[in-house]
Amino acid sequence: MATGSVRLAGPLCSQVLASVDALLFDCDGVLWKGECPIPGAADLVNRLQESGKRVFFLTNNSSKGRGLYVEKLRRLGFQTRPDHVFGTATCAALYLRQETQLCGSVYLVGSAALRGELLGHGIACSGAGAGPEPNPVGGPAHWAAEPLDPAVAAVLVGFDEHFSYLKLCRASRYLRDPACLFLATNTDTLLPLEAGGVPGTGCLVKAVEAASNRTAYVIGKPNDFMFKCIVKEHGIDPDRTIMVGDRLDTDILMGSNCGLRTILALTGVSSLEEIRANQESDSPECHKLVPTYYVNSVADLLPGLEGQIST
Repeated sequence: MATGSVRLAGPLCSQVLASVDALLFDCDGVLWKGECPIPGAADLVNRLQESGKRVFFLTNNSSKGRGLYVEKLRRLGFQTRPDHVFGTATCAALYLRQETQLCGSVYLVGSAALRGELLGHGIACSGAGAGPEPNPVGGPAHWAAEPLDPAVAAVLVGFDEHFSYLKLCRASRYLRDPACLFLATNTDTLLPLEAGGVPGTGCLVKAVEAASNRTAYVIGKPNDFMFKCIVKEHGIDPDRTIMVGDRLDTDILMGSNCGLRTILALTGVSSLEEIRANQESDSPECHKLVPTYYVNSVADLLPGLEGQIST
């Protein structure tokens, strides 16, 4: 059985906050829901920074670029700097530019924001990307023979409300070339909207994986690339960093994968019952989903800041 998750409160909360220099926050479900900030979240984030802590914002949502997230954070009362916001759109562009040193263009299944981040990093895009692909003459029986763009060296799949059978066909055809890179922003299968949730990017990724018989390299949580971006740009120490999220299978698992302590906020997707089920499981993989600590809301961390000053 995995070591139990502990409710973070009282003197323990003060001790934990004193032991970290950097905090990584997931956004939706932790700091806000839709356009409504979690009560006390902005006060916590701002006071953490005033006390000398470095605060970073992480999101798997590829439908907004860094600029739009900075705008939203500030609109909802959170102090932030653009270089402290890490989304999958930004990190996908960083991966292609810095890690792969891509020579060629990207066939994009994704949003206007994702396309904008790629273009902003000097990466050319092929395909309609944010809009519907115009159907070529002849229908599906003729699509297999249409010319492909010889400049395409990678396929990137993000959230795309205009995903279509044509985009699926084109993506899978590019991926028949084993030299063509295959990337996905994230594999979240459900977007937890107020209407009850709609299929997420992971459903589109699975379709392309099945059609191409390839497996995508995933940029977002729970993989460790977003954390590597933060370490590379800001030099944070994993031993003095903590991850705060609302989903066991993305936020907490990323923290486990990166060797970080973790806090689950019970204001979003995952529940205390899920923590206990994973904790009682015999599976080591389930144990990775058990957070170090949990809180009802990130606002519960505010009393732990009393007496802490910037150093």
